[in-house]
Amino acid sequence: MKVVVGLSGGVDSSVAAYLLKEQGHEVIGLFMRNWHDTTGKLEGECSWHDDQVFAELVAKRLDIAFHYVDLSAEYKKRVVDYMFSEYEKGRTPNPDVLCNREIKFDVFLKEALKLGAEAVATGHYCRKEERIIDGKKVYSLLAGSDPNKDQSYFLCQLSQEQLSYAMFPIGHLLKPEVRRIAEEQKLATAKRKDSQGICFVGKVDLPVFLQQQLAAKKGNIHEILPSWRRYGEREEQSAVEQLAEPYRYTVRDGKKIGEHNGAHFYTIGQRKGLGIGGRKESLFIIGTDVATNTIYVGEGDSHPGLYRKALRIDNNEVHWVEPLEALKVGEERRLKVRIRYRQPLEDATLIQHDDALYILFDRAQRGIAGGQFAAWYEGDRLLGSGVIKY
Repeated sequence: MKVVVGLSGGVDSSVAAYLLKEQGHEVIGLFMRNWHDTTGKLEGECSWHDDQVFAELVAKRLDIAFHYVDLSAEYKKRVVDYMFSEYEKGRTPNPDVLCNREIKFDVFLKEALKLGAEAVATGHYCRKEERIIDGKKVYSLLAGSDPNKDQSYFLCQLSQEQLSYAMFPIGHLLKPEVRRIAEEQKLATAKRKDSQGICFVGKVDLPVFLQQQLAAKKGNIHEILPSWRRYGEREEQSAVEQLAEPYRYTVRDGKKIGEHNGAHFYTIGQRKGLGIGGRKESLFIIGTDVATNTIYVGEGDSHPGLYRKALRIDNNEVHWVEPLEALKVGEERRLKVRIRYRQPLEDATLIQHDDALYILFDRAQRGIAGGQFAAWYEGDRLLGSGVIKY
């Protein structure tokens, strides 16, 4: 089979390419450049040029064809512009999930098909399973075998068509095994550090990065005390619609304790970057209001403003990786859910209403924020996901 591997210049995609060649496939390495601007990049972070050099060295070592494609225009339009738009609205997007849905398994996939690819492989730590149901192939996205590296969450928006082309050669391996294989095969990436930060952009100073399009503007920081009356009222509520509602603060609910440079630069649960000291415990952001440019904070990791038991996803934002598993209106289902990468899976009930899918957690969750992706699992299978409204 002719397989195009997305060679990123990292060890995972390098070993993926090696394993595929060992299995007898015709392997082509394809490096994509998705970002040019260095605004906000942290000093010492590797450039795209370094990534390309390492990718070429691996292709040469494995004696496979190597191609380069610049997808920066599509990446800006489909990922970066969306990210700026979401932050401007006071929401918390996950560009890595979008990057996989919109770039790696869409634009990049189309480039691979131009090269005659029958499949596209990446270095993700996840697995794929194929079943026949009513005479049709159904693809399941499974968690990676390495519990410390499982990256299925980042692929939670993939469709059946996208999965039909996908291969994940290292999904059954542990990270140390991948490193060992790379060293044994003398791959240039064997000891290279894993990439961090925004997909294909890297580690950035987020406020500086966002200031490319979002202007800084002074606003006030107000502290909300744990004794705020609405917290007590919430404890008496039981309807999932009420439990999912975010707390809505006004400046009259708390005391001004400082200033900030723009509410859209901050996210729920954040504690760094406030510049307010002299506290027994850290201050955490529990609410932002971009309309009034106000940030609301609470002291301590146990502050009630950080926690909610439920969330809402509008129907048009619900995505089932396996459509046959989709809930009908009025149905409920017990599943495991996470709202961010590396978060342990939490027990929850999915409840399908006329206009939205609600997720009711057994335990209150910290830092639920609009714009994040919630992903739900049954065992190792990632069944679906959705963009949190609130």
